Parts: sequence; C-alpha cells; structure tokens
Amino acid sequence: MTQFEQQLEHMKSHQGFIAALDQSGGSTPTALKAYGVTADKFSNDDEMFALVHAMRSRIITSPVFNSDYICGSILFENTLDRNIQGKASSLYLWQEKQIVPFLKVDKGLEAERKGVQLMKPIEFLDKLLAKAKQKHVFGTKMRSVILHANSEGIAELVAQQFNVAKQIMAAGLVPIIEPEIAIHSADKKQSEVLLKKELMQQLDSLSKDELVMLKVSLPEQANFYKSCLDHPNVLKLVALSGGYSISEATRRLTENQGMIASFSRVLTDNLSVNQSEDDFNKELKATLEPIALASNT
Repeated sequence: MTQFEQQLEHMKSHQGFIAALDQSGGSTPTALKAYGVTADKFSNDDEMFALVHAMRSRIITSPVFNSDYICGSILFENTLDRNIQGKASSLYLWQEKQIVPFLKVDKGLEAERKGVQLMKPIEFLDKLLAKAKQKHVFGTKMRSVILHANSEGIAELVAQQFNVAKQIMAAGLVPIIEPEIAIHSADKKQSEVLLKKELMQQLDSLSKDELVMLKVSLPEQANFYKSCLDHPNVLKLVALSGGYSISEATRRLTENQGMIASFSRVLTDNLSVNQSEDDFNKELKATLEPIALASNT
C-alpha cells in the first residue's frame, strides 16, 4: 500500500481521537500564556512561533502522546515547516508515533454576515496542498463559524466548505470540514437542524470516491448527526470542544456513539512550561485518557 492508503486504513480502523495542535497567529499568544509563557518572552512572530513549536514538540515527543490514545493530529503550517527531533513534523508523527498528520489550511474568518462567519479566501491553496502532499500529510482542516440560525447564511457557509473541499480532494487529500456552531448561541439547536440539512445535501452530491471528514460542535441532542456519520462519503465524524470544559466535552462526546474528539484548547489546560517531565507527562496523560475513552464509545 502507499503511505496514503496506510493512513486511510489507519483512520478507518484505529481507535482514539484527533489532537488539534493548530493554533495559528491570532491564537498563539493565548495558547502560550496558558502554558506559562508570557508576552514578555518574545518580541516578534519568529520568536513567538519558535516558543509555540517548542511547546508542541514537547507534547508530541512525550511518551504518553501515542497511538493508544490518538489516531491523528492537526498541525499549523508553521509547524509543518519545522522539524521534530530531526524529522519534518508530519513525518515524525506518522513514522515515529503512527499518528496521521493533518494540516490546517484556512486563513481565518470574515466578519459576521447573515449570522455566520465564512472563511477568508485561501490564497495559494494549490501550492500549500502540494507541500502537504510532499510531506505525506493525509488531510486538511478548515473552520468557519455559525453564530445564529440563519438558513441562507448556513447554506452559503456549507457550500463554501464543500467547494474548497473538492479542490482539496482533487489534490489527493481528505478534508476535514468544520462548520462550528458557537456553543453559547441562543438558537444553537435550530442551527444544528439547518446545518445537518445542508451537510446531507452536499454529501449526497459527492461522487462515490470523494471522502470527507466532518468536524462539528457537540450537539444538544445525542446522536443528532448519526445520518452524517452513516453517509458513505464520510470517513469520520469528529467533535470540537468549542469552549466546553473537558468534563462537559467528554460527557457530551460519550453520548454520541461513533463520534470522536478533535479537541485543541482543553489539551493544554493543565500543562505548564515550568513542569518537570514527570509532572508534564502525568498531566498530559490525565487529559488524553478520558478524551480517548469518550471517543471510543
């Protein structure tokens, strides 16, 4: 089998969840601060990204960050361009950890319009996809946000996601489509109804060999997205934590059979740059275990 085919089989058959280590320029200072690295420790973007890469490298090289808990990991482009222990980050994940690498490709969000925030145009996407493929990345992730139950806005958002997804699939990668619904939205449940309708219509339009993954906010009703999970074009249905605490996120995830986690913020909540390696690994394991367990329901 090719490496892509091996990774595809791994994603189909392997238990565990997807660790999202893809905070980009705007969210990196917040991630570093939570880790104990304050803004006075860096004076420009290069120094900031070097520090966040050191944090991610520490997580990825930890002995508890392994395929017992994790089936895939999402990287930021800056991480893809860097090495971990002498290997390209994506290759280290797959070759040393048997964790399938994904790449965040979106460039942030437009201002709210029609109750949603569409993705900004993704410049030079073909070039980025070619680089990802060359580094044996399996798939991509792109995020947009639903703030209100506006049927026209949600239809536009889902159409944009699938239009870009087709470009990604044509490049030989599997896209993670992420139409996040804000968890504190007053009409979140109605937004879920509208979103599922649009997702199913778009999924039905795909050819039989076009595979996607869906990343959605944890729903108000258990197993609400089961029809999406069962669709033949859906490789995996994954959930974002969306600001829920780890206890609430894992509780909700356990209620949704077949859905796995793709959490980011909660992964580093209890980690600190000042921890000893033993304490760091202990805290990381205490975070990974319940997420993996909830993902295997």
